[in-house]
Amino acid sequence: MANILVVDDSLFIRKIVGDMIQEAGHKVIGEATDGNEAMMQYLNLKPDLVIMDITMPYMTGIEGLKMIKKIDPKAKVIMCSAMGQKSMIIEAIQLGASDYVIKPIKKNRLISTINHVLGV
Repeated sequence: MANILVVDDSLFIRKIVGDMIQEAGHKVIGEATDGNEAMMQYLNLKPDLVIMDITMPYMTGIEGLKMIKKIDPKAKVIMCSAMGQKSMIIEAIQLGASDYVIKPIKKNRLISTINHVLGV
């Protein structure tokens, strides 16, 4: 069982992703609504994995990823993005994201990505 931080500006998406995570036997230990909040939660909670949206107001997921990787170069972060954001996905992977999922998020894809990143 992994402790996971879910980051998305949409409460609805955080709920859906959280439910999928729990169904897969993992635990949501925190939520954040932008990259800065994600970094603060990462420092406080020290999750095993972060699942973070790319497009958010205030601070994007790309900026949040940079800050988290600066704090912990070994941090495991799965980025979520809408179709048509290929360049942002490539940038996220180059910055150290572990993997990505495309929205709308499919449960099987999310769970297999989580397991792959965690080495389960």
